[in-house]
Amino acid sequence: MNNINWKKELRLLPCYLIVCVWVVFTAIMIFWILAASLSTSREIFSGEVHKFATGFHWENYATAWRVQNVSLFFRNSLLYSVLSCVGVLAISAPAAYVLARWEFTGGRALRIGLVIAMSVPIIMIIMPIYSLAVRWGIKGWVLLVVLYILMRVPYTTIYLLDFFATLSRTYEEAAYIDGCSASKTFLKIMLPLVQPAIITVTIFNFMSVWNEFFMALVFTTNEDMTPVGVGLLNIINSMKYTGNYGGMFAAVIIVFLPTFLLYIFMSEKIIAGVTGGGVKG
Repeated sequence: MNNINWKKELRLLPCYLIVCVWVVFTAIMIFWILAASLSTSREIFSGEVHKFATGFHWENYATAWRVQNVSLFFRNSLLYSVLSCVGVLAISAPAAYVLARWEFTGGRALRIGLVIAMSVPIIMIIMPIYSLAVRWGIKGWVLLVVLYILMRVPYTTIYLLDFFATLSRTYEEAAYIDGCSASKTFLKIMLPLVQPAIITVTIFNFMSVWNEFFMALVFTTNEDMTPVGVGLLNIINSMKYTGNYGGMFAAVIIVFLPTFLLYIFMSEKIIAGVTGGGVKG
C-alpha cells in the first residue's frame, strides 16, 4: 500500500470511472440479451425478461440451432476462420521472418507496401475484386477464404515482423554451427520463440474473420455458404414472419459465444503476445 502513487492514481480516476461505466453497461446488455434468449416473445416486448415468469425457455436455443439454421452458419464461419488463420500464418510467418532478418533489394519497399495495404479500406476495393471474381469465374467458399487470407496478410506480417526483429542473432548463429538450414532454423528455432505473438495474432485473425460481414454479404450467393454475420441478418429479417424473438436472441448468444470464450480463456496469451518479445541482440 505504501508504494501506491496516489497523485498518479487520482489523475487516472476519470479514466477508471469511464472504464467502470463501460464495463457495467456492457455487462447489463449481455445479461439482458442472455435473459431474452431464455424468454418468450411476449416477455421480451413487455420488458419482463429479467423476471422469468414462465421459466427458462431453453427450447429457444434448439430452435435457433436447428430451425433457423444457426448450426449451418456456425459451421461455415468456423470453416472460414480456421482455414483463413492457417493460410495467413503459412504466408505471413515466413514473410515476416525474411523481412526482419535479411536486408535485400526491395525489402523496404515491401514493408512500406504492407503498411499501405493495411490502410486501404475494404469498401474501396470490393467492387474491383467482385468484377475480377465474376470475370474469372471464381465463386463459392473458396473465394471467401482466399479473400480473408489476402486481407489479413499485411496486418499479420507487420505484427510478426516486429517480434522476429527483436530476436537475438545468436539463435541463428548457433543453429548454423549445428548444420541447420535456413528453413529448418526458422521452423525449429525461430518460430517457437515467437509463439505468444503467433497465438495472439491468430486469435485476432480468427475473431476478425468470424465477425466479418461486408465481404460475406457481397460474395455469399446461397445459404449453404452463409457465415454467422449474414446469417444473423437473415434471421432478423425473418422475424416479420416468425415472430420468434427468443430464438433470435438465442442465435445471438450462440454466435457471440466463441469469441467470448476466446477472450476469457486466452486473455493471458493475448497480453503476452502484445507485450512480449524475444531476447534482444
